[in-house]
Amino acid sequence: MPFGKWLVVLVLFAATIGCDRVTKHIATESLAGTPTQSFFADTVRLAYAENAGGFLSLGADLAEPIRTTIFTVGTAVILLILVASLWRTGSQMWRTAGLSLFIAGGVSNWFDRLVDGRVVDFLNVGVGWLRTGVFNVADIAIMLGIALFVVTELRSRSANAPVR
Repeated sequence: MPFGKWLVVLVLFAATIGCDRVTKHIATESLAGTPTQSFFADTVRLAYAENAGGFLSLGADLAEPIRTTIFTVGTAVILLILVASLWRTGSQMWRTAGLSLFIAGGVSNWFDRLVDGRVVDFLNVGVGWLRTGVFNVADIAIMLGIALFVVTELRSRSANAPVR
């Protein structure tokens, strides 16, 4: 295993988890119980939200034991599988970066669920009626990690495709 690969993994894990933890703490301290704040002509909104479910609060209304099984136990299993995949990625740097971001964001949100049973969200972006759901820094890392991984896979497959 090349040293550079593991340095990238460690830096991305530390940066992602550190930024997510700090921003969630700031959101909890300064946004909880306050009205939504709007910036850049209402393109960015900051509003404190607690998410007991998954992506876009999916499953938030499920009974507690079911939510715990899906979002704490299930997520832990998936994260372990992803770590095993990361171990096997070889020296493909962009694939490593994508998986690292995905795992780090997942770990940070998983930790929230494990400790508090919920995830703190606080960001919302959009224009007019077209808006995202409320999300956090870990969610950004997860989405960026997925995008990097998919682009890397598609490029790898097209480079290895037989010439006709």
